[in-house]
Amino acid sequence: MAHIHLEDGSFSLVWVIVWWTAAIILIGISLYLLRSGKKTDSRKITIAAFCTAAAFAIFQVSIPVFGGVHLNLTPLIGILTGPAIGSLVVLIINILSAAIGHGGWSMIGANTLVNITEVLVASSLFSLLGKITQSPFARAATATFAGLVCGNIVMVGIILVSGVQGVTQSPTQILAGLSLIVAINLAVAALEAMVTGFVVTFLYRVRPDILGGKQENPGR
Repeated sequence: MAHIHLEDGSFSLVWVIVWWTAAIILIGISLYLLRSGKKTDSRKITIAAFCTAAAFAIFQVSIPVFGGVHLNLTPLIGILTGPAIGSLVVLIINILSAAIGHGGWSMIGANTLVNITEVLVASSLFSLLGKITQSPFARAATATFAGLVCGNIVMVGIILVSGVQGVTQSPTQILAGLSLIVAINLAVAALEAMVTGFVVTFLYRVRPDILGGKQENPGR
C-alpha cells in the first residue's frame, strides 16, 4: 500500500502547507457533495464506521517481509462507501494513525491525498467495470489494484516534489529507492486486490443491496 512513513520535519513547512491545503480542498468538496446531494443512506454511515475501525486496525498490522508492509483497505472503503464518504474515512484514519506515531502529524495532508486517490480511483473504476462484467471479484480486484497503483504514483510524486530535508541523496538516488518501495507495495497490492475481490464477492452473495446489486448468487 502507499503511505508516507516519514517523521515530522521531513518536508519543509511550505510543502506541508501545500499538501494540507490540497487535502482540505478535497475534503471540502466531499462535504459539499454530501450536503448538496440526496440524504445519505444510514447504512452508508454504518458501513463507513465499520470501515474506519477495520482499516485503522489493519493499518497497524505489519507483515514482517521487506522490513514490514501492511494492507490498508482504502480501495474497499471506496467501493463500499463511495468517494465522498470514503475521503472522510481516510482522513480520520490518518489522524488516528498519526496520533499513535504511524507517520508524522505534518504528513497527514500528504497521506490523505494519497489515500483519497486510492478511494476515488477504486470507487470510480468499480462502477465503470459494471458495464463490462458482472463479476464482482473481477471488478473489485481490478479496481483495487488500479487504485493502489495510482496511490503509489501520487506518493512518489509528492516525495519527489517536496524533497526530504536532511537527505543528501540526489533526486535520481531517491527515485531509485522509491522505485524499490513501489515494487514491494505493488506485490502487496496484488494480495490486497485478491482479498478485496473475495470480500466484495461474499458481500454480493449475502447482502447485494449494500453494493447496489440485485443478484443473490453472482458468479466470480
